[in-house]
Amino acid sequence: MKAIIAATLIGVLMMFISISVKNKSSIVSAAAILLAVLLGINIWEVVTASQNASGAQTFFNGMLSFDGFSLWFNMLMTGCSLLFVLLLGKEIAKIGNHVGEYFALISFILVGVFLLSGYNNLLILFIGIEILSIPQYILAGSDKRNLKSSEAALKYFLMGSFSTGILLMGIALLYGATGTFDTIGLRMLQTDSLNSMALAGIIFLIVALGFKVSAAPMHMWTPDVYDGSPTPFMAYMSTIGKVAAFVAFLRLFHASFGSLSNHWMLILAIVTAATLLVGNLTAVFQQSVKRMLAYSSIAQAGFMLFAVLSVNAIAWQGIIIYAVAYTVASVGIFAVLVKLKDYTYDGFNGLAQKEPALAFFATICLLSLAGIPLTGGFMAKYFVLMAAVQQGQVMWLVIFALLMAAISAYYYFRVIIAMYFKQGTPELNSEVSKYDKLLLGITCALVILIGTVPQFFLHN
Repeated sequence: MKAIIAATLIGVLMMFISISVKNKSSIVSAAAILLAVLLGINIWEVVTASQNASGAQTFFNGMLSFDGFSLWFNMLMTGCSLLFVLLLGKEIAKIGNHVGEYFALISFILVGVFLLSGYNNLLILFIGIEILSIPQYILAGSDKRNLKSSEAALKYFLMGSFSTGILLMGIALLYGATGTFDTIGLRMLQTDSLNSMALAGIIFLIVALGFKVSAAPMHMWTPDVYDGSPTPFMAYMSTIGKVAAFVAFLRLFHASFGSLSNHWMLILAIVTAATLLVGNLTAVFQQSVKRMLAYSSIAQAGFMLFAVLSVNAIAWQGIIIYAVAYTVASVGIFAVLVKLKDYTYDGFNGLAQKEPALAFFATICLLSLAGIPLTGGFMAKYFVLMAAVQQGQVMWLVIFALLMAAISAYYYFRVIIAMYFKQGTPELNSEVSKYDKLLLGITCALVILIGTVPQFFLHN
């Protein structure tokens, strides 16, 4: 709860800093310092909880409940947000004149992340989803000089509003069937007493949350919104914003509907297969690396859906590892992408000759996204697929996912081949400083660390 209050205050403070401080570099530095403070508060909460044997901390008559998993996830996402600001803060400062407000919106997004990790009530789920989403609508349209950014924001807002209506309908149907908004109370639903109203409510929630995580066929907004949004904000929206929605998805369907998995597992398995197929096959045909990453984020969502499908303890470990590995690698590759003027594959031609360090860092991140061993992406895929194997009911989907992972290697390695084996003189937006190389080096070290000692990132 302290982290929620702190993130809110940081957002308000950043708005005042935006008014009073005109130097953009100072605003970026202030945002990084405040996020470091927020990370410290999250670490304090994790340590305090580990020393407290009384169990989860509950607030507002049990509507919010922060257990060890929730606090650990919040700490990791705050750390990833700090890494994002350190890597891409200078690029955010170039987008417009309201730099402080951008960081305020990021702080408010973290409030939504924290709520979604600890909700015990469907009303808090709705509030958390909205607090997470509304700042992203604004960030998507923050580049006023680019019509594609305005188009992205409008499309995201309209589709987001539609999905919110579906979410509310699902919540209303479940309330009508059970008489409660409490996620623990929803456990009263049993297979022998499940009525059509409750089943319809669960399906509506799958559709609404599927929109938030870019699952097919609710993914149609994703490529245009991500491609039109400013590149730094696309990095944040497609990672931390997405994995928070996945934790909300997992928390609801495991805690409340776990005993009803036979009713929704086939539906979710078909959604997972469609997400993997659409994301990977469409990414193959893209000519823009930025748009390829948008479609690959859909494919990555397909793998994260395995954690929701698998109602077991390994799934919770899998979503944590996947959240961190995917976020770190994605932020790293976007930090390289924003340095280039040309976002097509040709824009990467010869990068290894001109900027070998930049090409090396990009390669590590791409290998992780492809799921190559010794990287975080490999361990992430291993955990979620192992959870599905242990579940035992979707082995056909595990085999299909392995095939899709092989296809994904094509479009990731296409970038690596362009950097190392094709001739060209890529144009850079700005000089790659020692500071940039240091931070990218730390990012790649984290990618390798997740891939070699994943237990370090798991909650004990």
